[in-house]
Amino acid sequence: MLSADGLTVEFSGKTLFQDISFVINEKDRIALMGKNGAGKSTLLKILAGVREPNKGKVSFPKGTVVAYLPQHLLTEDSRTVFEEAALAFSAISEMEKEIEALNVELTERTDFESDSYMELIEKVSALSEQFYSIEEINFDADIEKTLLGLGFTRDDFQRNTSEFSGGWRMRIELAKILLRRPDVILLDEPTNHLDIESIQWLEDFLINTAKAVVVISHDRAFVDNITTRTIEVTMGRIYDYKAKYSHYLELRKERREQQQKQYDEQQKMIAETTEFIERFKGTYSKTLQVQSRVKMLEKLVLVEVDEEDTSRLRLKFPPAPRSGNYPVTAENVGKCYGDKRIFGNVNFMIERGEKIAFVGKNGEGKSTLVKAIMSEIEHEGILRLGHNVKIGYFAQNQASLLDENLTVYQTIDDIAVGDIRTKIKDLLGAFMFGGEESFKKVKVLSGGERTRLALLKLLLEPVNLLILDEPTNHLDMKTKDILKQALVDFDGTLIAVSHDRDFLDGLVTKVFEFGGGKVVEHKEDIYGFLAKKKLENLREIERK
Repeated sequence: MLSADGLTVEFSGKTLFQDISFVINEKDRIALMGKNGAGKSTLLKILAGVREPNKGKVSFPKGTVVAYLPQHLLTEDSRTVFEEAALAFSAISEMEKEIEALNVELTERTDFESDSYMELIEKVSALSEQFYSIEEINFDADIEKTLLGLGFTRDDFQRNTSEFSGGWRMRIELAKILLRRPDVILLDEPTNHLDIESIQWLEDFLINTAKAVVVISHDRAFVDNITTRTIEVTMGRIYDYKAKYSHYLELRKERREQQQKQYDEQQKMIAETTEFIERFKGTYSKTLQVQSRVKMLEKLVLVEVDEEDTSRLRLKFPPAPRSGNYPVTAENVGKCYGDKRIFGNVNFMIERGEKIAFVGKNGEGKSTLVKAIMSEIEHEGILRLGHNVKIGYFAQNQASLLDENLTVYQTIDDIAVGDIRTKIKDLLGAFMFGGEESFKKVKVLSGGERTRLALLKLLLEPVNLLILDEPTNHLDMKTKDILKQALVDFDGTLIAVSHDRDFLDGLVTKVFEFGGGKVVEHKEDIYGFLAKKKLENLREIERK
């Protein structure tokens, strides 16, 4: 379906990857893995045709439709959500208009014997055959179904795209891709701006409807659920595993152990051979043996052991000062924006040390309730903070709030006070900003690096109530695991707004579900909650 042959990419003298080749077949669902900077996004752009390799080529049969969702994009502001999504069918609409225009021309012409008339008939026939070979599509129904699946409401359809955040615009672009029914779908971090229900809908679509998929994602549960093949980009080459992500990790570990064994054996042989050469290079009777061993070493292909990403975040939250028994209490809390009620009659008590997830579709009030707890917005009812509650808050857009013109060091130096000022370099090193990295301007940092820096700011003052709104966006899997373990070990209270099921699994013991103007408390962990929700949905379908 799509073939990559001998791809090589070089950046200012450095080779990112060299002479890599692979084929994407129909029904392949591929995870593109590798450490940050290995070249995953670059490879995806080359497959999409938006970037050229230094050498090699990407080829596919004529008529193959390749669709690409980058990490960052902008949609046109002058259209409604529905109009923007309908652009997915613009090529088909243009084809239909062209056929109509050509048919009109045929009825008006009288030069029936001319070559140009015959060429016109052939063109109409070819276009018509192509048009009618396209499966019959109910455009409006398909657009509606896809937009609803990705979390939009019918009220959103006629709203202008300019009214939506970057995350929601990403969903519009994703809708356009899915509606085109492409042969190959290329997705770069598609789940960053989706809620749990939308991720599950996307998983179902990719598994049951998509033809071939290549995805870069740091969402372990998503990758494990949808993929059947893993291509790892490492040290300028690729390894292709016919296995999903979790199985790939086991195979990669086995591969590296085998490489290490072969490397150790080869190094031992080289040392012994070199010792023999040195000992007998002046001995006449051993001349032929010495020369033979020298030639052997010259021709030897050295075994390489794949690099391991040894950079490691060292994250531990300071001991939490003791708070009252109930850090947050809500009594009949509600919030409206104009005529739109977000939620109402919300009542709960959060106990000291509890770790809670806020989940639900986007727009149902998760971040709104967080802002109410933070006293950033007015609300109905009473929200009471307990005795000695000290809040550490990570906003959803925390990374983008950093001053881009400051260096990493200045960012921390500007807010550090007291004894912590003597440990800034150690802290930066623990967060993988050691040495020259600390003098980088914030503006050149990747999304993951910015998130790490924003998390570091949280550690500068001991807190006992951590409120984290989508903290894992842009973090790689290893860094997410380290953050998760630090939060498990945190001895204070935690409220986590997140769509990442794998991150929440084993971290939270209670789920607050937002939806339909209500906040419902569930005393299960995240997978217990999801299992219960699926059962409830099935019962609802049976009732219907």
